[in-house]
Amino acid sequence: MKVNKKQALKEYLYPLVLALAIGAIAGLGAVFFRELIDLFQALFWGKGRGDLLEKIEQVDPVVRVIIPSLVGLAIGPVVTFWAPEVRGPGVPEVMEALALKGARIRHRVTAIKSLVTAALIASGASVGREGPIVQIGSSIGSSLTQLFRLGSESRRLAVACGAAAGIAATFQAPMAGTLFAVEILLFDLEVVFLSNIVVAAVTGTVISKQFFGEGRVFDVPSFYLGSPIELLLYFALGIAAGFVAIGVMGAIFTLPRLWKRIKMPLWLTPSLGGLGVGLLGLLLPYVLGVGYSSIDMALAGKVSIQFACLLLLGKLVATGVCIGSGMSGGIFAPSLFLGSMLGSVVGLTAQAIWPEAGIVPSHYALVGMGAMVSGTTLAPVTAVLTIFELTYTYQIILPLMVACIGSLLVVRLLHGYSAYETKLLQKGVNIVRGREINVLRNMRIEDYMDTDLQILRAHTRLPEIIERMEQSPFPHFVVLNEKDELMGVLTLRDLRPHLAHPERYDPDITAKDIMKGEVITLTRDDSMERAFSLFAKHQFSFLPVVEGEGSKKVIGQLKRSTVFSAYEEEVLKGRMLSQPNWLCQFPARAGSEDQDRS
Repeated sequence: MKVNKKQALKEYLYPLVLALAIGAIAGLGAVFFRELIDLFQALFWGKGRGDLLEKIEQVDPVVRVIIPSLVGLAIGPVVTFWAPEVRGPGVPEVMEALALKGARIRHRVTAIKSLVTAALIASGASVGREGPIVQIGSSIGSSLTQLFRLGSESRRLAVACGAAAGIAATFQAPMAGTLFAVEILLFDLEVVFLSNIVVAAVTGTVISKQFFGEGRVFDVPSFYLGSPIELLLYFALGIAAGFVAIGVMGAIFTLPRLWKRIKMPLWLTPSLGGLGVGLLGLLLPYVLGVGYSSIDMALAGKVSIQFACLLLLGKLVATGVCIGSGMSGGIFAPSLFLGSMLGSVVGLTAQAIWPEAGIVPSHYALVGMGAMVSGTTLAPVTAVLTIFELTYTYQIILPLMVACIGSLLVVRLLHGYSAYETKLLQKGVNIVRGREINVLRNMRIEDYMDTDLQILRAHTRLPEIIERMEQSPFPHFVVLNEKDELMGVLTLRDLRPHLAHPERYDPDITAKDIMKGEVITLTRDDSMERAFSLFAKHQFSFLPVVEGEGSKKVIGQLKRSTVFSAYEEEVLKGRMLSQPNWLCQFPARAGSEDQDRS
């Protein structure tokens, strides 16, 4: 059988080259982002040695409060008026772009997300850098494919490659980056595309190692499982992590409702969040920033039960205040922080109760990190591989799996959604397996409209109209003026009075005289949900599609039958995609699918 070389290049080589390019650029983006954080830290706190915590402790207490608030005040208008998609963790916005926008992410997101989040993290905001790096990498992938005018499937793949490369470069963990893209972003990914995501993740990791060497993100202790009975403790840790994960989501998503209730201007809320975290930092500076140094303390076994509990509560409040106020930043790093402190509490408690069991609290801190990530993201495989690639110790796999599944079950049963899905639900977007559960909302008019228009001119006379109507397989017409602008529509129903009553027959009557002048139109960017609603309210057989809002240039038409046929096809496809996943069998919360997207 002869191999078509052109087809092979198009299907296999070009996507791999694109994945390689995206991985390299996203890896450089992750490096630039970290350097940007260091630059802002030096700008805000001085060029002294040490990490963020040490620098903050050296300045006046008043400055500790003022800087986060001023940075919040500076970025508030940017994330409100110029780039609203930058507000928050970043991952939900990528999920929404994949499900609803054909994987289109605006070019400006890369630069704005980098600058805004770097400034916030450097100022001490309790947010993570992983979610923003996912959005930055995804934005790079989307921008490249838009630049080369590639199709929607290529854009989806490019966005996933950028996300995988960003995560992989952050932790120097290519497997975790790959699984993050597949498990969280693209559930219905075709297997043939997996190799492209792996290439991007590996490339991002290589780039990161070129700049930061082989150094690990955390000082990870050597791990061993003392006794199989400990698995029960790790499962208990996972259960506790599930409840804390629900608490984190409650803290994050309660504050926006408060702002809305008291009618607080959105551009001002990041400044209030900065003020709140600054005041909290006066009492507990360890919860500021990404908190990696505090995680290292827990992994080294240098925290007490009381101190770990205090940091657990403080970080939960700080993260809720920062992300809930509309700051740009992720929840991945806060989840790792909370998990390490929760694990320390469980490990230290178990050690105090059974001193002869040889329990190592730092082991529980490490497993707790994975359990918290599993609870907040509902991505247990990603959580397991992330921690495994930090340790490269096979013995940790079983405790991790036990804890991550425990956390997952609690969140699934009591809440039902990840932190990313919860944010989208607040906007009325319910995504299951990488697709919007309301399939009509994910279907663009442009993809289903018919461009073979049946046109009448406004001056067309009645005899010609009748002749055209007899010849037409679908008797409806758009009526245009001399400038090719829409004037109205004319259907067989409008013509019937002139055919049924001969006394009304006048050969000088024109299309302009009998057409309907008030026409409801669709735009190419409208969703099929809007079309479905219009067809349900009115007895239209078709609707004209115009270039854009307010335009009178007709570019196509959408038939009523097309909408219902496309809907049935998408529903069938969604059912086929959802069948293998047993997690989807859990009942959704009442009313979740009926939320109005406003």
